[in-house]
Amino acid sequence: MSLINIQNLTFAYDCGTQDIFKDVSFQIDTNWKLGLVGRNGRGKTTFLKLLMKEFEYQGTISGTMQFTYFPYLIKEQNKLVCNIMEELCPTAEEWEILREFSFLQLDYDNYQSTFSTLSNGEKTKILLAGLFLNENNYLLIDEPTNHLDSQGRKVLANYLRKKKSFILVSHDRYFLDMCTDHILSINKSNIEVQKGNFSSWFNNFNATQAFEEAQNEQLKKEIARLSKATKRTSEWADKVESSKYGNGPVDRGFIGHKSAKMMKRAKATENRQLKSIEQKSELLQNTERMEELKITCLPYHNDKLINTNNLKIFYDGNSICEHIELTIKQGDRLLLNGKNGCGKSSLLKLIVGENIEYSGNITIPNDLKISYIPQNADNLRGSLTNFSLENNIDQALFRAILNKMGFDTKEQIEDIEKLSEGQKKKILLAKSLSEKAHLYVWDEPLNYLDIFTRMQIENLLKNTELSIVFVEHDIAFGQKIANKIYNF
Repeated sequence: MSLINIQNLTFAYDCGTQDIFKDVSFQIDTNWKLGLVGRNGRGKTTFLKLLMKEFEYQGTISGTMQFTYFPYLIKEQNKLVCNIMEELCPTAEEWEILREFSFLQLDYDNYQSTFSTLSNGEKTKILLAGLFLNENNYLLIDEPTNHLDSQGRKVLANYLRKKKSFILVSHDRYFLDMCTDHILSINKSNIEVQKGNFSSWFNNFNATQAFEEAQNEQLKKEIARLSKATKRTSEWADKVESSKYGNGPVDRGFIGHKSAKMMKRAKATENRQLKSIEQKSELLQNTERMEELKITCLPYHNDKLINTNNLKIFYDGNSICEHIELTIKQGDRLLLNGKNGCGKSSLLKLIVGENIEYSGNITIPNDLKISYIPQNADNLRGSLTNFSLENNIDQALFRAILNKMGFDTKEQIEDIEKLSEGQKKKILLAKSLSEKAHLYVWDEPLNYLDIFTRMQIENLLKNTELSIVFVEHDIAFGQKIANKIYNF
């Protein structure tokens, strides 16, 4: 066993207006399977890069392990996988590599393939297998599930459960539960480490939230009571002071002294109570508010929205799925389920009118209004103001939704290109939630989104009568939301 010690860590980006971390200290046991959680923009990836010494910081980070960051960049993608593995894990025998491949449901054909020809999911598994075969290697695994379908996530979770010595950033609750034994949470005002998986951490988190909410209510009452008491004492002192005049011969010095003494006592009590309230308030800095999101759906004049008959979809001239018989009706929350590459995203693109090669029939009414979230947010550019104007959405509503999803006001003035992938995804979600539509078409809407925003979206969809067809590999989300599933 060895330890990674973080002492008095403070870091801010050169162009940043506030610290990402400020004077934080904690320890990590390198034998742990450590899950790293927190809101988008809190510094999860930044922390991993600080461990890699990619940025300068104040404080100390000490440990004997060699840190390796994933996703791992392969510069020469046209090499054979077997040659890439020789570079990744030079001391590993071929049988050891193939053993790891079998754990990840990869086969010998993958081992002999050209790396560039593989799917993103296969690349993820291959690279993790190679990195884990290096001794004294501590892996910093940053959101490995983004290119994996539901089955691929289960396979990878089972693989990681047999490993140790890693930090895993993920927002998939089911995935975290399967393969972590400690949770490192980056909160609003501190960093905490707890033993257990995500579910045990979240139960503790909710208990803490309930306690903080109760304390906040108590503080509000104390402040209100203090304000009334101070006002009352001030009025008494003024009344006593005014009695010096107009009441015949009186000892004005005594009365003035008495009123001043009353005022001084009131001020001392007020200051003492304010200091107590301030100290208590410092303990209540980690409350995460998951405010209720809303959406305005349009009713359609026909129960049936979309219908397909003997639909076949092609990619690069090759059929990727066929015999799609599908009817989407009002009120359907339809999950498209299947492996990567089976045609789910292509079907969504076909529904929203993109140029997708197909045969067979698909019927989409001309007056059907559709709101679409694409899988990729790479094309987002410019400011939020320009984005909302270009997409003809209510800017005030758009920004209010972003704010409810934990999008900091300071981040709303940033150039979109500079934002994290999670923040970009929130922009696409906020756009869709701002649009009035008959049907919502969302392609992996949760990619890169923090756990709290995922729960907000869950609550919205569960409590709203809307029609939606979506692709999502977060198992917990799919189980809670879908009322119909189409398996490719």
